Amino acid sequence: MSKTKTVFECQTCGSQFPKWLGRCNECGGWNTLVESLIGANPIPTGPEGTPAMKSSEVFSLSDVDVLESTPIPTGVVEFDHVLGGGLVPGSVTLISGEPGIGKSTLVMQILGSLADRGVDSLYATAEESPAQIRGRACRLGVSSDKIKIVATSSIEQIIQHAQESKSSFLVVDSIHTLVCADISSSAGTVSQVRECAHRLTEFAKRSTTTVVVIGQVTKEGTLAGPRVLEHVVDSVLSFEGDDQALVRTLRASKHRFGTTDELGLFDMTQTGLVALDDPSALMALTGSVRPSGLAVSAAIDGSRPFLVEVQALVVPTTAPVPRRVVQGIDTARVSSLIAVLQKRCGLSLASCDVYVSLVGGIKVKDAALDLAVCVAIASADKDIVIPRDNVFAGEVGLSGEIRPTTHMARRAREADRRGHKLMISNLGKTKVSELKVESIKIKDFELLKDVLKFQGM
Repeated sequence: MSKTKTVFECQTCGSQFPKWLGRCNECGGWNTLVESLIGANPIPTGPEGTPAMKSSEVFSLSDVDVLESTPIPTGVVEFDHVLGGGLVPGSVTLISGEPGIGKSTLVMQILGSLADRGVDSLYATAEESPAQIRGRACRLGVSSDKIKIVATSSIEQIIQHAQESKSSFLVVDSIHTLVCADISSSAGTVSQVRECAHRLTEFAKRSTTTVVVIGQVTKEGTLAGPRVLEHVVDSVLSFEGDDQALVRTLRASKHRFGTTDELGLFDMTQTGLVALDDPSALMALTGSVRPSGLAVSAAIDGSRPFLVEVQALVVPTTAPVPRRVVQGIDTARVSSLIAVLQKRCGLSLASCDVYVSLVGGIKVKDAALDLAVCVAIASADKDIVIPRDNVFAGEVGLSGEIRPTTHMARRAREADRRGHKLMISNLGKTKVSELKVESIKIKDFELLKDVLKFQGM
């Protein structure tokens, strides 16, 4: 019989210790060690007692078929946009997100689109019953014999059913509820997640089956389980948003077959996720009544330009430490911009609470939003309304200068399409219609103080 031993594994980093500790010595996490039983699996032997190893083959680089790594479109436009065209056969893609964000809805829409093109798929669920899966499919208008469903938490049974059904597409919902028979620990532990991920990856590479795995997140918003899970898979996608947000965003933090700079935008409706063809219409809302503290910025995420409205509110406070509440932008970045406004532009914000948010609930990392954030805060502080036709794009340095930004022509075309007339950036105050590709040249830095004077502040 194979011997087993008891070890204590950290649920965060996967480190193992011979006895229980209150704090992991590797990652520093408290109360993260869980007892696990590890069995010494016997090594298969050949006819003469020698270890039986799997046969492998050596290829010349020129003999490898390039088409094997060509992405195949799934039919969900925004999903394919993030992955650079679609899913690669034999790849393993991990989709993570908060509960109720729409991960299962997105996967079911992908299966429905593939089924319309005659692709066989298998949906393996360990969290829901087949009746619940059927109800979701009916709500989304998906009904096809090409989609098979199996409700089990056994990784061995899932792989066996995928082989027998000869499905080209496998969905696992979710990997943190799967168990491997060779490991005695409970589902969701480091050892179970690691072993199940390795087996799914080995099956995908061996059979060229495209595997999509749904993962859970922790209360901090990070992917649950060991970091080895992210290293094993080919692509890691993060589905973000909340129940009150207008927009759901899909981002790639890892993608072995392309870039990770693209952004997918969805709108959650009663009939499922709908791709946002015009995100500027939702994120640059301009009503008939326009108060102070609003400024529109031309941002770019990946290759997609869009307009987003920055909202700011400045309120006097008697608290010893004023509040800085930020949504959609890096909080540290906004704090540095407030310091620039105080030092370089003379605004008195040390005794005021400052609130800054982006319309639509989207998160943007583009540095070109700096200028719009500064103008919105100054507009709220001085109670001066920014003209509707003005759009801002520029990175603000600590010296108060507006630094150059990339893709100005694409930003200008999006602003022109939405009816804005004046682009304010490091190029100065320029009419949007005059910002052509051939006419853009980097001029001297425009000062933030001059821009605020131009707006009457």
